[in-house]
Amino acid sequence: MNRLTAVLRAPWFWAIAGIIVLLAINTIKDPGYLSIGLNPTTGMMTGNLLDILRVSAPIILIALGMTFVIATEGIDLSVGSMMAVGGAVAMQTLSTTDDPGSVGAMLQAIGLAVLLALVLGLVNGFLVSVVGLQPFITTLVMMMAARGIARVVTGGQNTNAQNEPFRQLANGQILGVPTGFVIALGIVVLVALLMRRTALGLMIEAIGVNPHASRLAGIRPKPTLITVYALAAVLASLAGVLNVAEVMTVNPSSTGNLMEMDAILAVVIGGTSLAGGKFSIIGSTMGALLIATLNKTVVFLGVPSAATPAFKAIVIIGLVLLQSDRIRTLVFRRKGALGAPLVPRRAKTEHASKEASA
Repeated sequence: MNRLTAVLRAPWFWAIAGIIVLLAINTIKDPGYLSIGLNPTTGMMTGNLLDILRVSAPIILIALGMTFVIATEGIDLSVGSMMAVGGAVAMQTLSTTDDPGSVGAMLQAIGLAVLLALVLGLVNGFLVSVVGLQPFITTLVMMMAARGIARVVTGGQNTNAQNEPFRQLANGQILGVPTGFVIALGIVVLVALLMRRTALGLMIEAIGVNPHASRLAGIRPKPTLITVYALAAVLASLAGVLNVAEVMTVNPSSTGNLMEMDAILAVVIGGTSLAGGKFSIIGSTMGALLIATLNKTVVFLGVPSAATPAFKAIVIIGLVLLQSDRIRTLVFRRKGALGAPLVPRRAKTEHASKEASA
C-alpha cells in the first residue's frame, strides 16, 4: 500500500507512464514499431527505440542543466543559443584545423566549445548573483547575444566539416546503444554523484527554498548561483556538439532553436517545481526521454505541422495534471488502489459524531 503510494508520487513515474502510452500508440499503428534489427551494410543495430535514444541525448543534457537553475528558483532561456555556440565553435574549429580527421582535432573542437560556453555561463551567473538582475531578463539577453556570437563564429553561414571520430559521437554505437545516449547517461551519473556526494546539491535546494535563510545558515548563494549557470551553459554546449555531430553541419540561426522550451518542459514533467527547492535528476532524465518520444510520435503519426504544438501541449498538460496531488486524490479517492476503499466524507463525519456522542 505505502509502496504503491510512494511510486505514484515519484516525480519520474508519470513520465515513464507517458513514454509507455506513446510507445503503445505507435505499436498499435505499426506492430513492428518496437522491433530492432541489424543493418548488414553498417553492422549497427537499427530501430525506432534506438532513434529515440539517439535524439534524446541533447535534450537530456540541456534538461539536466536546467534542473539546477530551476531548483534555485531561476530560469535559463539561453540554453538553446548555447547549443548553437557549442555547435558553431566545434564545426568552425574542425573546418579550419590542419588535421580535420584526427581525434586531436575532435578534442580541440569540443574543448573550445565548452570553454566559450563556460565563459558565457559565468557571465550569466555573475549578472544574476552579483549584479542582482532577474534570471529571466539576464538569460533572455544572453539568448540573443549567444545566437549572435554563433553567427559571428561561422560568419553567418552554415558550416560543415568532416571528422569521423566526431561524427561517431552521435551516430556510433556502444554495444548496440547509441553513443550519444551513453555519453549523456554517463554525464548524468557524474553530475548526480557531484550533487549527492558533495554539499552542492543541498546548497542548491536550500537557496531555492529560502535564499535568506540559507544565507543565515552559512551558505553563500553567489558562488553557488554562478556554478549553476556555468554548469547549465557547459551542458548546453555539449548538447550542441552532439546535435551538430549527427549531421556534421551547423546552422547558427536554427541549431538549438526553441530547445529551451523542451528543457523546461522536461524538468517540469520530471517533478522539479518552478518555485525552486528540491530537484529530481532521474525525473528530468525521464522527462527528456518523454519529450524525445513525443517528438518521434508526432512525426510517426503524421500529425500536421500546424497541429503539432497543440498535440504536444495536450499530452504534456495531461501528464502535469496527473502529477498534481489534488488530481490524484480525485482519481483514486474512491478506489482502493492507495489503500482500503475510502468511506465518503459525509459517512466519516457521521461516524465520528456518533463516536463522540458515545
